[in-house]
Amino acid sequence: MSTATTNAPQKRSFTAAASVYVNERTSIAGFVKELGRKAFPDHWSFLLGEVALFAFVVVLISGTFLTFFFQASQAEVHYDGSFVPLKGVEMSVAMASTLDISFDIRGGLFVRQMHHWAALLFVAAIGLHMLRIFFTGAFRKPREFNWVIGFTLFILAMGEGFTGYSLPDDLLSGNGLRIIDGLIKGIPLIGTWFSFLLFGGEFPGTAIVGRLYTLHILLLPALVVALIALHLVFVVVHKHTQYAAPGKTQQNAVGPPILPIYAAKAGGFFFIIFGIIALIASMFTINPIWNYGPYDPSPVSAGTQPDWYIGFADGALRLIPPGWEFVWLDRTWSFNILVPLIAIGIFIVLVVLYPFIEAWITGDKREHHIADRPRNAPTRTAIGAAGVTFYAGLWAAASSDILATHFRLTMEGVIHALQAVVILGPFVAYFITKRVALALQKKDREIVLHGYESGRIVKLPGGEFIEVHQPLDEYDRWRLVSFDSYAPLMIRPNARGKIPAGQHFRAALSRWFFEDRIAPVTKGELEASHGDEHH
Repeated sequence: MSTATTNAPQKRSFTAAASVYVNERTSIAGFVKELGRKAFPDHWSFLLGEVALFAFVVVLISGTFLTFFFQASQAEVHYDGSFVPLKGVEMSVAMASTLDISFDIRGGLFVRQMHHWAALLFVAAIGLHMLRIFFTGAFRKPREFNWVIGFTLFILAMGEGFTGYSLPDDLLSGNGLRIIDGLIKGIPLIGTWFSFLLFGGEFPGTAIVGRLYTLHILLLPALVVALIALHLVFVVVHKHTQYAAPGKTQQNAVGPPILPIYAAKAGGFFFIIFGIIALIASMFTINPIWNYGPYDPSPVSAGTQPDWYIGFADGALRLIPPGWEFVWLDRTWSFNILVPLIAIGIFIVLVVLYPFIEAWITGDKREHHIADRPRNAPTRTAIGAAGVTFYAGLWAAASSDILATHFRLTMEGVIHALQAVVILGPFVAYFITKRVALALQKKDREIVLHGYESGRIVKLPGGEFIEVHQPLDEYDRWRLVSFDSYAPLMIRPNARGKIPAGQHFRAALSRWFFEDRIAPVTKGELEASHGDEHH
């Protein structure tokens, strides 16, 4: 009896049986076990990437709801919905369906506003996440291509936001599309033909809303999902970057494992993000298209601005002085459009390629898993500050009319001031940021060697008054001295005994990149400072 009981197969729960069934056919248990061991640093700045991911999930959930009710058609109808001020007004089906979502579908306005706020948060979180990566040097080998993926996601997110913002076919979105149409037509030779192709005829065309809808709900989301998945795969493969601390090395990550600790925290964090977006959507109106009315090419509302992330392009157009057009070869060459497009294009290319540019200048081919303190890379930090200033100047210019009216300034004065910010501001920001970073390095060096100022004054036997300094503990001292010091590249002749011009140029860039560097405190200096403290 006992033998039969022992040899009988053990009865398993449905969950356990299902797990065995799936594992036998996919071998997923090994992958989950290996993934669960991955450590994830718990510093608050690493949450920016999670905010972006969770905001995108909210965008997908709310967008799926909206697709059931929105109709991407530019056919003309007379509105007959619940919003009385627009009753009988001629508008497109797209505009009418958006009004129906806002006023006739239960919860439609709430979901629509959640969708819009989540999209804004998605773009903002990606931007802040990339700034954190840049200023800490987390883009260095082996993560260069992950930087490219991240910046591509930023561009796609802006495109996704703009295509969604343009779908309601209201006056504000129509004006934004009119600007895009002007930009496209300003491109020599191909601009007019490309505009006809995109809009389905002369602006506003008959097909733009449907084509933007296809981009918005199909192509762009698919690309974003694919790149997010690839980005996360690289994060797992390369391991996560982390801030320096005792016990952490280039190959040793410190933090809670993904399963179950980090996964539980991330799940809770998602519901926090979801709840905050829902709270904002319920309390703050965004994009009230019923106030703008349907699109009409003749009027342009005063004080209209695009969503903040597209502001840099609008601002670039506003900052160009008048009279930059001329006729050549029977064609009008609009440099008031070409110059902003070229400048923004160069800026984007430089940002995308920056990891490779820095690696070429510094000659650094090592793997990096420890994040830099921004002050310990003063030139890179200054370059980042200059880039942010350039972007901020263009972004502010998109609201030049609002700045002029609200602060009672002349429009010309605001434009000239912002032109100075965009052209001279990056150089000023670079100089100030680099000086501040070097000063902070010198302060760290002083603290490591002599400790903190305690504010306690003592009198020596010889009558001299000195301030007693509080020595650092081991962790703080280690944190302030644990960074590498780089020197400019040494150029050497090639096999023919000559130094090519490219090598001279690279050496000049290397000297510029590492000039005025502050070397870390050496072991001898630390021992000498300890001896002085003991004495």
